[in-house]
Amino acid sequence: MSIRRLLHSGAPPAPPLTFIALSSLGALIAIAITGGLSVVSGIPWLMAPFGASCVLAFGVPDSPLAQPRAVIGGHLVATAVGLAVAALLGDGWLACAVGVALALAAMQLTRTLHAPAGADPLVVIIAHAPLSYLVSPVLVGSLVIVLTAWAVNNLRSPRSYPKYWL
Repeated sequence: MSIRRLLHSGAPPAPPLTFIALSSLGALIAIAITGGLSVVSGIPWLMAPFGASCVLAFGVPDSPLAQPRAVIGGHLVATAVGLAVAALLGDGWLACAVGVALALAAMQLTRTLHAPAGADPLVVIIAHAPLSYLVSPVLVGSLVIVLTAWAVNNLRSPRSYPKYWL
């Protein structure tokens, strides 16, 4: 098998340059807003899973994992699970494993599956996050991503995002 065939076997085509530009702009705006809120408030609003949420919300906005229910609900559910596990089991490796496993189950049960939120239990357990972490940065940061995705994705194609809210 040739190298060329390996590189092009079944991979989807790259999106149009305008899609790439708007996707990148959306991610830039969403993360810049959360970063700006960090500076203004003195509270850390940025968390790594938000970068992955931006990839879904702006890069594949039609995906069920990119819809508001998944972005906001997934982060809230997974973070709540992480906080509960930390309270019960502490901050060791076993707590991290249990937190991720239970967060996955909880997101599936609540129909809020959002892959980036699978990292939230790790973040809150390792950081010893307080209960207020659910609101800031999780709820507000998720809302920033969804509202930015709503604005930017609908610039590209009116009424295209979201496919559903709840």
